[in-house]
Amino acid sequence: MKASDLLKPANREEAELLEKLDAKRLPDHVAIIMDGNGRWAERRHLPRIAGHRAGVKAARGVIETCAQLRVPCLTLYAFSLENWRRPQTEVDFLMRLLRDYLKRELPAIHKNNIRMVFIGRQAQLPEGVRKDITEAMRFTEGNTGMKLVVALNYGGRAELTDAFNALLAEVHEARANGGASFRAHEGDISRHLYTAGLPDPDLLIRTSGEMRVSNFLLWQIAYAEIYVTDALWPDFSRARLLEALIEYQKRERRYGGLGAPRARAESSSRAETAGRESRAGGTSRPVRG
Repeated sequence: MKASDLLKPANREEAELLEKLDAKRLPDHVAIIMDGNGRWAERRHLPRIAGHRAGVKAARGVIETCAQLRVPCLTLYAFSLENWRRPQTEVDFLMRLLRDYLKRELPAIHKNNIRMVFIGRQAQLPEGVRKDITEAMRFTEGNTGMKLVVALNYGGRAELTDAFNALLAEVHEARANGGASFRAHEGDISRHLYTAGLPDPDLLIRTSGEMRVSNFLLWQIAYAEIYVTDALWPDFSRARLLEALIEYQKRERRYGGLGAPRARAESSSRAETAGRESRAGGTSRPVRG
């Protein structure tokens, strides 16, 4: 099946990109650091909230495109633990924007067989937000299509800290019940992560040209292909996403070995065995892992 059979191009540029995309070699998991809303607004002499509204539109397009291409899993970095340092008015607006998005888009998400998953420290979120995300996960839990993972109040180091504490509690309980000595393996840590049961990202996309991972999925992106584009998040159109996927398919993934790339292993199995010029937003800068 050709990519153009799954996704109808909206213009000639998309049609040309779809011809280059192999629908049989798409990543199992795409993770995106959505960066640049504020700068997008500032360049247009608009308030920052206008950038966040435009960013929601970009997210909608990416979600729809990945679902139509049958990408199994998409993770979006929506709000980090560090984002609480922003002005309270902006934080409050972002929380309202999330709630509005869920109320407006949840029926369409459910209709498209998408399952929503939220990762992060949910207990620290406002009560209304916690209620809405719980309802979104409950409403879509039976869906069998793409998993849409939203990292909300998320931090990679916090996730690892929580995983280690959960593992320690498990060990203490086992010893209290007469269990033998315990030696941790990578798989023990993986099953306590927020993303337990999900594949590790194959492709990490960062918008706005910043060359850092910003405390995002630190454990899970160990072997992810990294793609950085100068396009600000509101300018990250469907064509820009297709460019990233095409670049991903050019990579030779060897997982630290030599010669021909190994077949991709399941993330749990691995753990146990211990520029293109963008018309909309500038140049893309692939980073090889």
